[in-house]
Amino acid sequence: MLLSIATPLIVTRPEPAAGEWVRELRAHGIAAQALPLIETAPAPDGVALQQAQQDAARGAWDAVMFVSGQAVQHFLAPGVAAASETAAWVTGEGTAAALQRAGWPAARIVQPAPDASQRDSEALWAQVESDVQAGRVRRVLIVRGGDAVGRVQGRDWLAARLRERGVQVQEVVAYVRRAPHWGETQRAEAARLTDGGALWLFASSQALAHLQQLLPQQDWSRAAALATHPRIAEAARAAGFGQVHLAPSPSLEAVLALLHNGQVSPDS
Repeated sequence: MLLSIATPLIVTRPEPAAGEWVRELRAHGIAAQALPLIETAPAPDGVALQQAQQDAARGAWDAVMFVSGQAVQHFLAPGVAAASETAAWVTGEGTAAALQRAGWPAARIVQPAPDASQRDSEALWAQVESDVQAGRVRRVLIVRGGDAVGRVQGRDWLAARLRERGVQVQEVVAYVRRAPHWGETQRAEAARLTDGGALWLFASSQALAHLQQLLPQQDWSRAAALATHPRIAEAARAAGFGQVHLAPSPSLEAVLALLHNGQVSPDS
């Protein structure tokens, strides 16, 4: 299967990002359809979240790491802001854009270098390690998602590196991520799209896991996936996808370029 703008693309991101991506993809001639595989909801422990917001406002942290645009949305509610000297750390361009929309100055947003091969924790670490090593960063708050009952969920690579260097790290769950509730109509549509040659776009291994839970009997050997990170591509291969393609970055621009040039070969 060659990637092209004629390939139907299933966007599995949570809403509202899924809808935004679909509108932009369709504007560029791509037959995109939203089928979110992650639902988000406010964190069940509002007291812990409120305390973290108050601490950020009084400058208790040298840096606040936001793992996603949803983390920004749920943490920076109207009237919530961090102290002027606090840096914001992100890995994704979408998260950086969400911070700026929320009023966080661009000059205080730290993200991977533009030429980084992947936009992930390792690439962010390359940007912040010197500040940590020099003692300019001693306290970091990580704002992240949790599982359906509010337990911290997600990769802890960066937190581990920080703690190894003696940094005080606190994690707060700002929202929960859970599988969507599908009826028979949605299950049938997902199976039809898969059998019809659609390409599944995954920006999260959790979305892929949810798809397997929702369609436990589906044969994925003739299906194709487009992953935005090597770890997600590896998970797609483990799930049985017959073809797995890898986008050079998780940005919409990278996905558009990949579909328009049609020059990529499967990463499988």
